[in-house]
Amino acid sequence: MSENMHDPLTVLSQAKAPDARADAKKRALSAGMAAFEAAQAQAAQKSAEATKGNRKGQRLTSIISILKGNWIMDMRLPIGTAAIALLVLPLGYQLYTSTSMTPGVSAPAQTAANNQPAEAVAPPPAATPETTMPVSPDPLGAASQDAEIPAVQQAEPAVPGDELRMRQDAAPQFGNSTIMAPSAAPITVLPGAVARNSDNYMLAAPAEASGDQFTSFEEQRLKVAAEEPVSTFSIDVDTASYSYVRRSLEDGYVPEPDAVRVEELLNYFPYDYAPATSADQPFQPTMAVFPTPWNPKTQLLEIGIKGYVPPAGEDKPSNLVFLIDTSGSMDEPDKLPLLQRAFGLLVDQLSGNDTVSIVAYAGSAGVVLEPTKATDKAKILAALDQLYAGGSTAGAEGIELAYKLAEQAKVEGGTNRVILATDGDFNVGIDDPEKLEDFIKAKRDSGVTLSVLGFGMGNLDDATMQALAQNGNGNASYISNFREAQKVLVEEVGSTLHMIAKDVKIQVEFNPAVVSEYRLIGYETRALNREDFNNDAVDAGDIGAGHTVTALYEITPVGSGGELVDPLRYGGDAAAAAGGNEEIAFLKMRFKMPDSDVSQLIEQAVTPSVVYDDISAVSDDARFAAAVAAFGQKLKGSDYVRGMSWDAIRALAQSGKGADESGYRAEFIQLLKTAALLKPDTAPAADAEEDACVAAGEADSAC
Repeated sequence: MSENMHDPLTVLSQAKAPDARADAKKRALSAGMAAFEAAQAQAAQKSAEATKGNRKGQRLTSIISILKGNWIMDMRLPIGTAAIALLVLPLGYQLYTSTSMTPGVSAPAQTAANNQPAEAVAPPPAATPETTMPVSPDPLGAASQDAEIPAVQQAEPAVPGDELRMRQDAAPQFGNSTIMAPSAAPITVLPGAVARNSDNYMLAAPAEASGDQFTSFEEQRLKVAAEEPVSTFSIDVDTASYSYVRRSLEDGYVPEPDAVRVEELLNYFPYDYAPATSADQPFQPTMAVFPTPWNPKTQLLEIGIKGYVPPAGEDKPSNLVFLIDTSGSMDEPDKLPLLQRAFGLLVDQLSGNDTVSIVAYAGSAGVVLEPTKATDKAKILAALDQLYAGGSTAGAEGIELAYKLAEQAKVEGGTNRVILATDGDFNVGIDDPEKLEDFIKAKRDSGVTLSVLGFGMGNLDDATMQALAQNGNGNASYISNFREAQKVLVEEVGSTLHMIAKDVKIQVEFNPAVVSEYRLIGYETRALNREDFNNDAVDAGDIGAGHTVTALYEITPVGSGGELVDPLRYGGDAAAAAGGNEEIAFLKMRFKMPDSDVSQLIEQAVTPSVVYDDISAVSDDARFAAAVAAFGQKLKGSDYVRGMSWDAIRALAQSGKGADESGYRAEFIQLLKTAALLKPDTAPAADAEEDACVAAGEADSAC
């Protein structure tokens, strides 16, 4: 017994453990988090330096190209540092929660005795990635008083309660950010994307600039029919906006408003309008007036046309020149490789009457293929396969070479077209944008047109793409994936290449005795002055074989109570003068035949015979077009459709889906679900359900 009393080990085992240091856990956790953040910063800095581009004077390239270098050695340090940090943080936490040196219970946010907040720990001083901050002594002796670690940024102030919970609930940092969750790997969140943490609540990153450039425009304004009864615009058959919007949403981003052009969303889909009966009058208008699904006090006026479809045996020759961007930025899977496969699809559609040439600019610059008959497919495909992306944007005489080859192989009575394919680099040999447009206009007048295909994201110059296609009397399309390439270059090759009418303009005059107010939905970048309608020198849109074009006006009937503009006290007598006329509006269309410079006129009155009182009574096409218009406006943040929910839009689209042989409408309906997740409604759920019921055309009793 006496020996046991003097045994030092026995004495130590019976001794009372020293009081725990209350701040030990907090300091250790802060040190671990700081080390982890430092490791992340170093890895991010290495990654940023590695992706800034290739050699001096060259274009930015894909990060994939970095794999060709010795990046593995460069990444050893940050990867090792990050691994150590990942071990330190959970190990430190486990030690401090399982030993006698740590209190058994974390300090509560509020004490039971006085219900007062616990004392908060002061935040450490701010620091930059180049500075360091001291670490408090580790209670287990693992760290010394003089130990230092890199400090990436100022740590958040500690809050009462469990610090691990504090880190879990901290607001995420955005850019290419990381959200920390307990006992889990970091979750990387890209700008504009959406993630969920362990508590399953949504963390949405704010939208950031994509790097793509779009023409800035204001939404069409509401007009008073008595003051401005005439609306004039050029038709539009481009579809680039829809394809870009779809890709953005599928990638988890809300596209910027200027990327959403409602008319291009509308015209992406085929509609079953009445076809023209002869090539001499290549289309005839189809019209309907029906209730607006987002405003019960207004109506929609639908104007649809479908281009003449030549007989199946008719095969007009085509002379095509592919002008291909092969700069370093095209070295990504969704750019040059997709482009090569897309043009391969187009070549398969051509016949013995057709000719193909290939010109590349930047990288593999110059004439890649002289004019070659399309029947020699192996030679054409081999020329496409040899293209490679790399080097700076040389700015070679790409555009002039392309037009030179087009004129060399020019065919009479057929299609002579340059097809420019790029991710947004238009340094094709003429640097001045105005001079480039003038050059393309001059070549257009000589009979060689221009279409533009956009590829990839982050470098897309949509504004220039649209301007060049419009000046070149061609189309602008965005190829986001192989299926889109199939749609544009296989299914719609006739409407893309074979023009049946050019400079097509629409002018609508509204009867102020029947229509109080109106607004054209979309077509902001296609608006024309009233006098431009009769001026044959003013360029306008072109229609290809079998192509459909849709335009929608939202109109406010007189006396409906939906007017947004008060009548003038001293207004004119326009409405009174038209009082005996029941016509809603009068439609005029001008167009030129492909080989003519003199326009022809089509006129048709919009009468009560095309008015439907119930949206369920109109065609599937009309309901679906209304749903697409609502989708585009809602995505842009338009005030006009603020009261219509995503559920209502989806129900309307579902009711107008129809046969949908191509599956594009079903794809759109699925896209609506994604849009609803990324840009949720703020209206109460009950209102949303009622809106969906009404939009689908169901009876009030059913709702």
